Amino acid sequence: MPTIALPRVIRLGGGSLAEAGQSLAQLGLRRPAIITDRFLLEHGAVARLQAVLEAAGIEAVVFADTVPDPTTDSVDAATRFVREGGCDCVVGFGGGSPIDTAKAAAVLAARPGKMRALKAPHQENTPGLPIVAIPTTAGTGSEATRFTIVTDIETDEKMLCPGLAYMPTLAIVDYELTLTMPRRLTADTGIDALTHAIEAYVSRLANPFSDAMAIAAMQAIWKGLRVAYHEPGNRAARESVMLGAMQAGMAFSNASVCLVHGMSRPIGAHFHVAHGLSNAMLLPAVTSWSISGNLARYADCARVMGLAAGAGDDEAAAALVVALRVLTRSLPCQARALTGLMRRDGGSYCR
Repeated sequence: MPTIALPRVIRLGGGSLAEAGQSLAQLGLRRPAIITDRFLLEHGAVARLQAVLEAAGIEAVVFADTVPDPTTDSVDAATRFVREGGCDCVVGFGGGSPIDTAKAAAVLAARPGKMRALKAPHQENTPGLPIVAIPTTAGTGSEATRFTIVTDIETDEKMLCPGLAYMPTLAIVDYELTLTMPRRLTADTGIDALTHAIEAYVSRLANPFSDAMAIAAMQAIWKGLRVAYHEPGNRAARESVMLGAMQAGMAFSNASVCLVHGMSRPIGAHFHVAHGLSNAMLLPAVTSWSISGNLARYADCARVMGLAAGAGDDEAAAALVVALRVLTRSLPCQARALTGLMRRDGGSYCR
């Protein structure tokens, strides 16, 4: 029987960042470590968050040295910062990398050991420090998942680390934080979220709850992603994609991802390609190859996204593949991913 795991509290909607101080205070949290990146620090977003917390009498310390695709070294540095600061919680503020770093630091700060000891199949269910997740991108859904991903610098392995310990206690999902996302980042993270939803729905571990979240996510992301890309200030589109990304995170966290992510992690670790880009490169081809394994479910995906109303399963699944190819090329991300890999590896990867 499936076990459903979700954040204890979710603050959702435009302007919900302003409720961060009140939300932490309600949970009895008074000494947070904000885990973020240099971009958000230098462009004033971190100062804005600190001001919200200070208004509630909460003084936060800031670690802004996260890196894209967190490494064991960057996680160790964040863990030392949290311990030395005497923090009672961590606030992951940013995209998937700061939130994943915060999750790992929250666990390691509360117990001895190294991250490599916590990789799958190990399940870390003993709670660490409370985790507050505030995403500034609409993609990973990490604010609602029981996973973190960290690259082991000694082995170059992109480790999946699962367990209830990584589930945020509080998620603050404010789509207004995504209004200034660049088009490239909008495309990359949006494809990641759509992949989460599709893979959760076709997963062998799918269940009624994950199905409901996956369907809602596919509809929301498909409706809003192109608009958010071409009209970055479109609030309705940004809200739709942000909501869909969170729902997709809930879906795959309570089911699983599949082959796209299974291939995307080693590509990211070896070639240092952004996660959304590698997903965009793989999604149409892997979907086409996988259809025979779950035809009815892939056909459902096409129908819920409005691609094949009234069509039979074969026709609907074929329409899904075509639509995914058009999407990844029109945003555009797939061509850049392939070009980047060929340049890094002398073309051998793509032969």
